[in-house]
Amino acid sequence: MKTSSLPLGLLFALALPSFAQDSATARRAPPIVVSRRRPGLPRQAGSAILPPVPRHPPNMKTTLLIALCAACLAASSAPPDAPDRATEPAGIEEVSLDPGWTYADRSAIHTGSARLYRATEGRKNVTVGVNAGHGTEGGSAVKTYCHPDGSPKITGGTTAAGSVMAVAVSGGMTFADGTPEAQATLDAARSLRDKLLAKGYDVLMLRDGADVQLDNVARTVIANQTADCLVSLHWDGDSLAYDKGCFYISTPDGIKDMEPVSRYWREHERLGAALVEGLRGKGCRIHGSGKSAIDLTQTSYSTIPSVDIELGNQASAHDEATISTLAEGLLDGIEAFFASERMAHPIVAP
Repeated sequence: MKTSSLPLGLLFALALPSFAQDSATARRAPPIVVSRRRPGLPRQAGSAILPPVPRHPPNMKTTLLIALCAACLAASSAPPDAPDRATEPAGIEEVSLDPGWTYADRSAIHTGSARLYRATEGRKNVTVGVNAGHGTEGGSAVKTYCHPDGSPKITGGTTAAGSVMAVAVSGGMTFADGTPEAQATLDAARSLRDKLLAKGYDVLMLRDGADVQLDNVARTVIANQTADCLVSLHWDGDSLAYDKGCFYISTPDGIKDMEPVSRYWREHERLGAALVEGLRGKGCRIHGSGKSAIDLTQTSYSTIPSVDIELGNQASAHDEATISTLAEGLLDGIEAFFASERMAHPIVAP
């Protein structure tokens, strides 16, 4: 931003005669001896001889030019793309796992914390949980219960069907170009976060950096207590050489009678379907029917509308432009989901 059309060199040139005049006045003044000591202590040897102070204040021309030069220097030192503080979130709150929360005792990795961003304008008083899949160092070496009741898993996946314990947080796959899935999910989560905040949604980022020490159970439980829905972002590690498209993980029939799934699986399905339609509306490729039934830890522990959305596979594009389009589709799906929620549960005035 430019604050003056005068070059800085010209401003200093105009100021020099006044500086010289003031300096000449200063040279006629005797030096003042000041002791650099704390109050109440005697003066010590070697007290400093400070530069002379003018007996007369600088003239008005000098004062004005100094002020103008300082303003220009300040403006020129600011980066041209400095963010507008008015558009930044009103506040960011760290949210840790409370051991008293339901299912918190099933978590094995919970020394980290999530981050809650609050929108600055047009707040909807709705919080969307966004989970960038993977990204927990040491997560693959630790296991947690697949289901809160300790029953075995009914479908395969990262952990085989019939297992009682699942990997706490898997490392994720690697894209064909060498990019770790955890990096792509973080990029997508941040893009979605920014778009949600701009629309007035508060956002709970379950992972907001390269590593967070929260396992899948801890992330789900924090979202249960803090958010109105949870969207987990992943890409499928299927080893296919082509982009098969997006789909959400639906609830298998075999766990629909298990608590707490029995009370929430219909909401999970509505959210997943809305996300797929939002992506479809942005021209994103959709895989098959747009869903695949898998028994996930997240679904098993969720007490809010919750879904894992696969944004493609390891052959899919994950550049900045593609991720932005995916995030726009997810945003449309989230908006459609909450619009349908309001229609299904209208607020009746007293």
